[in-house]
Amino acid sequence: MNDIMISKGIYKNPDITVWELTLRCNLKCLHCGSSAGLKRTDELTTKEALQLCHELSDLGFKGIALMGGEIFLRKDWPVISREIKDLGITLSIITNGYFDPKKIIPQLKKIEPECLMVGLDGASAEMQDKIRNVEGAYSKVTKFIRAAKEANLPIGIITTVHKINFRELPKIKNFIIEEQIGWQIQEATPIGRFPKKLLLSDEEYYTLGLFVYSMQKKYKTKEIPIVGVHNFGFFSRVIPNLSNYPEWEGCYAGKTVLGIQSNGNVKGCLAMSDEFIEGNIHKRNIKEIWNDPNAFAFNRKFKVENLGENCQQCKYGKKCKGGCLTRSSSITGIPHNDPNCYYRIEKNIQNFVEID
Repeated sequence: MNDIMISKGIYKNPDITVWELTLRCNLKCLHCGSSAGLKRTDELTTKEALQLCHELSDLGFKGIALMGGEIFLRKDWPVISREIKDLGITLSIITNGYFDPKKIIPQLKKIEPECLMVGLDGASAEMQDKIRNVEGAYSKVTKFIRAAKEANLPIGIITTVHKINFRELPKIKNFIIEEQIGWQIQEATPIGRFPKKLLLSDEEYYTLGLFVYSMQKKYKTKEIPIVGVHNFGFFSRVIPNLSNYPEWEGCYAGKTVLGIQSNGNVKGCLAMSDEFIEGNIHKRNIKEIWNDPNAFAFNRKFKVENLGENCQQCKYGKKCKGGCLTRSSSITGIPHNDPNCYYRIEKNIQNFVEID
């Protein structure tokens, strides 16, 4: 991953684009990083969105994940989804599932996405409705999940973990096992609506990693795919890499991953704050932004000297590049300074034991 840099003005190895199709949403989730609700006034038109699909294909992006806000609140989502499929790009769709499945599932069956992920953060109406801030969220999402499974769609759930639902995981696990569906687990970060005070502690974060690891060991990937996303743990002596990548070699934002907001703003990762916007496709097309030798400099031009105080003295600093950029910048105010690190946690525990 070190040198996928520019050759003849083209930045190599594009992989996944995560695209916020609209900011409009029918829920008010506690952990929403974009504070979704109302649509942006300048969201891309259908024509612009379809053109963007072609440009991403020309750049060589292998997968596009469509999300919101809430994707199904944009009327042309089937048209854009079909265009992505027709271009031979792997299509993933992320939804909150707060819909009548009889209206949405038949459309999904026609489009045949490679992955359909639905947000489930609680194992009861009390917890799900509290986190999603809308009554009936649990009832609707579980009905939607079961309908998607019955329709043989490639369904899985996404759980965003924080202090409120940390102890819900064993109960959600029971739902996963019962339904035999995939599970993506991620940690909430303090952007958008989510407050810092609800972040997991070091102990909770490490325990969460052990939980994901134990689930992966117990259940075969083909039967129940279980994955921890990019912001899970670095260089532990106990917990292996939990994501789909074989090992952690630094954040992928702007290197193989791209984020696009519904108004055409471009970031290295959609989860990053707006200070990391590299441009807008109304002013420059996506090819120009992606291939700009000065774009995504925070990652593409990383130097060991860029490491923050949490990572400066770490022996893995050069390879790790300071962990998850979204978490680092949202918690510490700077990139390459991720405070959540399994190696650091284990080292602190070891020092405590030795002193004790």
